[in-house]
This record gives sequence, structure tokens and C-alpha cells, in this order.
Amino acid sequence: MSVILVQGYHSLKGELEIQGSKNAVLPMMAAAILHKGTTVLHHVPRIQDVFCMMGILESLGCVCRLEGHTLSIDARELTCCRIPEEGGKAMRSSIILLGALLGRCNEAFAHYPGGCSIGSRPIDLHLRALKELGAVIEEDDGVLHAASTGLSGTVIHLSYPSVGATENILLAAAGANGTTVLHGAAREPEVEVLCRMLGAMGVRIRGMGTELLEIQGEKTLGGGVFEVPGDRIVTGTYAAAVMAAGGRALFRRSSPRHLGCVLSTMKSMGAAIRIDQDGVEVSMEGRTRPWAVETGPYPGFPTDLQSLLMVLFAVGEGGGYLKETVFEGRFATAKELHKMGAAIIIEGKEAFVTGGQLRGACVRSCDLRGGAALVVAGLAADGETRITDCHHIDRGYEDICKDLQSLGAVIRRET
Repeated sequence: MSVILVQGYHSLKGELEIQGSKNAVLPMMAAAILHKGTTVLHHVPRIQDVFCMMGILESLGCVCRLEGHTLSIDARELTCCRIPEEGGKAMRSSIILLGALLGRCNEAFAHYPGGCSIGSRPIDLHLRALKELGAVIEEDDGVLHAASTGLSGTVIHLSYPSVGATENILLAAAGANGTTVLHGAAREPEVEVLCRMLGAMGVRIRGMGTELLEIQGEKTLGGGVFEVPGDRIVTGTYAAAVMAAGGRALFRRSSPRHLGCVLSTMKSMGAAIRIDQDGVEVSMEGRTRPWAVETGPYPGFPTDLQSLLMVLFAVGEGGGYLKETVFEGRFATAKELHKMGAAIIIEGKEAFVTGGQLRGACVRSCDLRGGAALVVAGLAADGETRITDCHHIDRGYEDICKDLQSLGAVIRRET
């Protein structure tokens, strides 16, 4: 069992390069199978979800090679369209392979996806859209079978701007005949990255970065060399660490233009923010000011950083208010923060946090972002914090201990 130990009350200072984006690289890897050749991705994070996706692609017949932070995917010999149960249930993002496999092979088998326990996260929007594109989908004992004699472009209306559903539609429509018009698309930066990658592969896409996308399918797609952007959620995590512990840090490759709502919120809470070409500098003196935040789809405040904000409220001068509108299970971390002395009242989708002091305790990582939030809480707590079940954190952070150590944190991992 992996355990992270954090000693509180050590301010942070220094400079750090942000890893490649988890939420961008996984759909980019899925898009690689649309090309019957080799695709190369640079700035790939060495995280568990990437390794899991590599395993799934290899089970389908691809040859994957990760050298440093460069990943090559050779999909010429893709011979299987069945996503293995173990890989599919380990990672929710595996579901976006449904669209890619339908676009490439006109058939796909998949189990209902797994991942973090942060809510129900149904995939009905994904399946409904794929059916509208012409797929016939059947379920037998938890296994989904999607098949088509050839997908055809159509008009799709999403009732909610789901990132995963938007990515599945893009991947399927890229290999469909004709034009697909998608209303209500997610506008997250990672969706735009996928659009640009598909565009470079030969798919004509209009409306990138907007809620209205027009995708002209192309049966023969080229490969290419692509760069994974910096992870905006990792940037937000380490910015929150500076705010919790105090100090000053510069984060390179941090995609600042995609952090507008996050940085403005942090500034309102007392942080000093400075932005240059591709870096963000965050500095903090004293405790955070009270604030109220509601999560929402981009460009709103990201749900992935909600538990980090809860920590900042818990150690702040006047607490704060949170409303979670995306995933109902995001408040699970509050129970662990209670063990550290946090005063948090949960009422449905709302959390009322009273500011105060935290103390070190033994807590458990319930999910990826909640685990990172507990690490940040440990930085601001009196004494030592022991965080168990840290495998969740490894799904999205290349080496959270090494990164924070480079900024002066007293943190280590034990097995």
C-alpha cells in the first residue's frame, strides 16, 4: 500500500514545469487509432491512466512505445475491437474508444467504464449520440456491443455539455460519411485540442472552442506529430498548494489562458497572480479571504478543483461556500477533512465551510482530485498528515511528492 506523509507549516518557493494534460492526452491517444499508421505525441505525462490506455490500445493490436515523455502509437495492425474488461473498468476514459473504434472498424465491444467514485456519471448521452450516427447498440450482462454498416453524419443535440460525450461524437463523426452538426458541445480546452488534432489528421471541423461543431467525416486519416498541452488542473492544484502553505512559485507550461475563472477566483481570495507567455506565478501571504463558488462546465469553475477550494476555505480567514453542479460525489473528501479538524456542513449540493486551523491526521484518498486536495491540506496542517490509498493520485499526477519537494515541501512517499 502506498502512503504519502506530509509535514505542515513549510512555505513553498521555486519554479516548476507542469506535466502534460491527463484530460487531453487520453482522447488524443484514442484518436490515434483512426490513422492506419503511426502517430507521435510529445509532452505525455507518465501517469497511471496513460499506462492503462496504452495497455488497452496494445490489446487492440496497436504497438505503443513511451520513451521519456514521447509516445508513438502504431495502429496499422489494429485487429481487435473489444476493449478488455480490466482496462475498461479501471478507467472511465476508456469509453471514448467506442467512438474511435466505430469510426475505424464499424464495431466495438466495451464494459461499462470505471474510474473515480465521484458520482453516477451515466453514459446515456454517449450511447444516444452514437445511435443517432447510425450505430446499433445492445447490452448483454454489462457488455456493450456497438455495430454499424457505416456511420452517417447527422444533427445531434446534447442536453448537457458532456466532455466525454462530445469527444466520443467527434471521434465517431471523424470516420462517418457526411457532415455531423453537434449542438451543445462541451467547450473545455481539451475538446479544442482534440478538434485541432483531428483537423491536422484531415477532418474538417468548424466551430472549434464553441458549443456548435460541424464535423466533415473522412474515411482515410493521416497521422502526425502532436504536442500535449500543460495540465490546467495540475496547475490549479499546485497554485492551491502555494495558497495553503504560503510562499511564491512560478509554473511553466501551465496554459494560463485556460485558467481564467480559476485564477480570478484565487485572486479574489487573496493570491497575487502574475501571467507571462506560458507561465503563471502565484504568491500568497496570510490566510485566504472568504468566497463563494459554484462549479460548472468550462469556462466556469472546474469540478476537478472543487475539493482543493474546500481545503483553502477550511484554512482561510472566513471560510466559504461551494455549490457542486457537476458530480454529486465530489464532497466525499469533506469526511476526510473532518478528521483534520475542518468545519464543513454538507447540504445536498452545497457545502458551507468555516475557516480555521487543520491538524495532521491519518486520512484516505477517495478519488484522484480528492487525494491531491488532502496532500494540500497536509501542507497547511499542524503536524504530520498520513494519506493512504494514494494510487488514486497516481492516475493524474506524475509525481506529486517530487514536484512539491522541488518547491520546498516536506513530503515523502512510503510503501
